[in-house]
Amino acid sequence: MAEFSSELTDKHIAMIEAQPMFFVATATMTGRINLSPKGYDAFRVLSPKRVAYLDLGGSGNETHAHLADDGRITIMFNNFQQPANILRIYGRGVPVLPQDDGWEKLASHFTLLPGTRQIFVINVESVQTSCGWGVPKMTMEGERDTLKKAHRQSNPEEWAAKMSTRIASIDGLPTRATDRYIAGDE
Repeated sequence: MAEFSSELTDKHIAMIEAQPMFFVATATMTGRINLSPKGYDAFRVLSPKRVAYLDLGGSGNETHAHLADDGRITIMFNNFQQPANILRIYGRGVPVLPQDDGWEKLASHFTLLPGTRQIFVINVESVQTSCGWGVPKMTMEGERDTLKKAHRQSNPEEWAAKMSTRIASIDGLPTRATDRYIAGDE
């Protein structure tokens, strides 16, 4: 049976911190629904009512476009081990880019990874937990280094030029491109 709360509890935070991946869902009133899996050490609980995650440049920028248009976002964590548990964070989010005010303070919560494009900040409106009894048990073999490796090997000027062209979603909604390449600490 699902349980709702208005903010993250210590138990929720412990469950989040134990998960190696999460899922992000956004949508606007029209167009496609975006659902993306996320890995790496990229999620932070800033307070019981505020969370954030680090976003690397990839094939699109749908989350940015959807948040700029509508603001609604759902984050889902799934415990693939025991105990079975699913946790969803419902909220409103905004993208924060390296050129934005507040970037430095927000970025200090993360180890920046190669290709960091933005950080999404989400104000928590509600939290839902449910059983997850129908989800299989799985173990993590390891992270894929492919995306970080591709960003580490890219030329900063070429990367910035490529990201500057990513100014619209699949459905034509506008996005803002980052103005700088972040190499990360690796």
